[in-house]
Amino acid sequence: MREQIAAMKEIWTKNKPEHHGEFVSFPPMMTWPKPSQKPHPPIIVGGAFRLAARRAIRYGDGILPAAPSAGSGSPEEFMPRLRQMAEKAGRDPQSVSVTLGGAPEDIDILQRNRDLGVARMTVRCRRPRKVRSCRSSTVGRS
Repeated sequence: MREQIAAMKEIWTKNKPEHHGEFVSFPPMMTWPKPSQKPHPPIIVGGAFRLAARRAIRYGDGILPAAPSAGSGSPEEFMPRLRQMAEKAGRDPQSVSVTLGGAPEDIDILQRNRDLGVARMTVRCRRPRKVRSCRSSTVGRS
């Protein structure tokens, strides 16, 4: 992952990037448009908490931990661990943002997550109800 992220940062930040590593290698090239976020877009690392947190702290700007049922635990459980891991690695815990998937429709939970330090939550859009077509009900009628 380290090398892939380094290669992406080269592409995003250099006018004529090139990268020659063990897993990623490309000659000088020109790519546009460049990201408007400087120096580059945030690198958000997703996955099971323990591994994703280590990678996010080492190589990224944030984490999107897997669901509690996948072993990440609740924000009350992993937020203190994330802070400790960041401090131990010499990172400011505030420099590692947390994104949670599936925002609940409960303002108290949203506020609690915010107060714990969660930076953002994604929302799930419900599927629209199946609407019967007007055409299907009128076809064949005179």
